[in-house]
Amino acid sequence: MTETPTIAPYNGADSLPPAHGRTTRVSPLRVLVLLLVTVGMVAGAVWVIKPTVLPPPPPGPMTFAGYVDLTAVPSYSFETPVDPALQDVILGFVVASPGDPCTPSWGGYYNLDQASNELEVERRISQLRLTGGQARVSFGGQANTDLASACADVAALTTAYQQVVDRYELTSIDLDIEGAALDDAAGMTRRATAIKAIQDKAAAADAPLTVWLTLPVGATGLTDQGLKAVQVMLAAGVEVAGVNGMTMDYNDPAAVSGGMAAAVENSATALRDQVVTLFGEAGTDLSGPDAWGHVGITPMIGQTDVAGEVFSIEDAQAVNAFAQQSGLGLVSMWSLNRDSTCSYPLPAVMTIVQGNCSGVDQNGFSYATILGTDAASGSFADPTASAVAATPEPSPLATSPVIVDDPSTSPFPIWDPLGTYPAGTKVVWKRTVYEARFWTSGFAPDSRVETASDTPWTVLGPVLPGDTPAPLPTMAAGTYSQWSADRSYVAGARVQLGLVPYQAKWWTQGQQPGTSVSGGSPWTLVYPTETG
Repeated sequence: MTETPTIAPYNGADSLPPAHGRTTRVSPLRVLVLLLVTVGMVAGAVWVIKPTVLPPPPPGPMTFAGYVDLTAVPSYSFETPVDPALQDVILGFVVASPGDPCTPSWGGYYNLDQASNELEVERRISQLRLTGGQARVSFGGQANTDLASACADVAALTTAYQQVVDRYELTSIDLDIEGAALDDAAGMTRRATAIKAIQDKAAAADAPLTVWLTLPVGATGLTDQGLKAVQVMLAAGVEVAGVNGMTMDYNDPAAVSGGMAAAVENSATALRDQVVTLFGEAGTDLSGPDAWGHVGITPMIGQTDVAGEVFSIEDAQAVNAFAQQSGLGLVSMWSLNRDSTCSYPLPAVMTIVQGNCSGVDQNGFSYATILGTDAASGSFADPTASAVAATPEPSPLATSPVIVDDPSTSPFPIWDPLGTYPAGTKVVWKRTVYEARFWTSGFAPDSRVETASDTPWTVLGPVLPGDTPAPLPTMAAGTYSQWSADRSYVAGARVQLGLVPYQAKWWTQGQQPGTSVSGGSPWTLVYPTETG
């Protein structure tokens, strides 16, 4: 029962409220007590009603960055994105060099110097940054040998990672741990120790290094080995930005019975719960909606490695909607190289996985564009690490500055309007390196075109600080007669200066090939594929 309160009797004038001319004494102590009680009541009320009145904070924006198989043939031009969804990429994979376990290589094919010369990696990353994009480098992958497994010396392993971070001025890296590397406990420990060291060094230089872990997942999330991989990293003190689940190749009919999109969403949800637990055990509370920001997903587009598992365009649309609603920290895909319908002589639909097409009829749609719809711009850290700053677009009314190319600092010959360039030839024009897509002559590399397919040139990137001229093309001695200052040469005549071949652009006598002359040299280089 509730007790009925007692009402005090009327006590005359002293109990009346103040009237005109009447004053009332109030104790300051009583006012203070009353104020504290009131504040406490209000605060308590807010505390009680907050969960039901105020909505939880929304998740952060979803981000997108597709994987690029850097050593695949034909090469994928990540450096010139044609869509905002393509501006951020993850380049794979850096692994141990065969026969030299503590030396980093791209795919076991190219050491860093070879990749610079043959793949133009630094130049292409710089070009990507000029467009506003960024590159994250991925260490590991399914094929070849992971650096941490191959290199038994922690100091040498740390140096190997640091070489890659420094060379490409990275602000973000990915550690793709799968296959044999997942079962290598000693390698796990070495990797964590080395990454902690380079992350600490980056933090001390006020240039933080973001680290993501990419691991295989199933319907219930990470495997036991994957859980251990995250635990080892966190225990070593590595600041892990997120865990990216490879939501592909389930090889489990039950897992994909509801469709590929549902399988990806189920895996992502299970992974989120595991990430909350793992980070919580390491002392970081991710119990709120921000937990999704530490989760990534990477489906394999089109026909996957499992014949019955096909990730369709419709699946991509559903996954994008899920990612936006959740605020996933990373949506990726394997791979940008494969984001097209297979073309002749291959059939459009295939059950055998191809490296440069998806194996499904995409009907003109792009997986990257769909998965990256409404993604936040700038998936990675601040791109100020690049030594090359973006050039603002000039006003159409402004006078364009004259850009003069310097042969002594140009890595390739300066483009010549009368030169002939077979496919694969690299030239410099207006301090930018271009590569010929097919035989061309007289077509300036920077000519305006309607579509990229209308130009014979592909831009590779800017001339970089420290560039020096590449060796000139050579032919066997005696292919052409040696140039002579005493002879005259008509247009089209070919000679050699040493082993370097040249062709006359107009009548000339006494002008040595390969030397600068006012008005332009009468000689242009001949490339080996032009012999005849």
